[in-house]
Amino acid sequence: MIKIEKITKKYGKLMVLEEANLEIIESQSLAIIGPSGCGKSTLLRLILKLENLTSGKIIVENNDISLLGEEELISFRKKIGMVFQYSALFDSMSVFENVAFALREHTQLTEREIQQIVNKKLDMVGLLDKGNIMPAELSGGMQKRVGIARALAFDPKIILYDEPTTGLDPITSTHIENLINDLAKKLKVTSIIVTHQLSTIFRTSDRIAMLHNGKFIEAGTVSEAKNSKNIIIKEFINAGIEKT
Repeated sequence: MIKIEKITKKYGKLMVLEEANLEIIESQSLAIIGPSGCGKSTLLRLILKLENLTSGKIIVENNDISLLGEEELISFRKKIGMVFQYSALFDSMSVFENVAFALREHTQLTEREIQQIVNKKLDMVGLLDKGNIMPAELSGGMQKRVGIARALAFDPKIILYDEPTTGLDPITSTHIENLINDLAKKLKVTSIIVTHQLSTIFRTSDRIAMLHNGKFIEAGTVSEAKNSKNIIIKEFINAGIEKT
């Protein structure tokens, strides 16, 4: 379980998160929704400790991540896979090299062991035959799959998805949503999905949490969100339905 306890994040005088609280249930998929700029992606970076909290605690597997030392932090990050909004692949490296990069940097594995792991992860996302291709030669959907394969490299218990279907056409979005679902069920990972796409929310998530003005104003099942009496959630969902 991940516990977010009264976390605040400020950039100078700009308050992004203010004493926000949330519990994320192990092995479930949670969609974090809210207006643009409300701190959704910031929260993912805070969970991964790519940024520091202004105040509050994030507890992952009973560990306060703010107390982790340098070596502990490296081990901690291996338990969490991150899929970035724009894939964030190294343009100068092949698909295989992108997935292998962190394994080479942070393990003592042999090249043969790395090759086995990378091929396994590429196979899981349907790209086993694309290892020698450069990212620029891939479609947006395929680049996203490479990003997911890279996130799986260390067999994480938690996967963070930052806008996984933004910029993709509806058919490709559906394929990525199905992949997220399949991986969650097969690997029994905890998935945290930041998105504003209703199709992604409804297809991939067990629960939804609404972030507004720096706080989580409601969290519950997808069904509860659809039937919520909270005017902000109703407006968000209705606006998304009107666009589809």
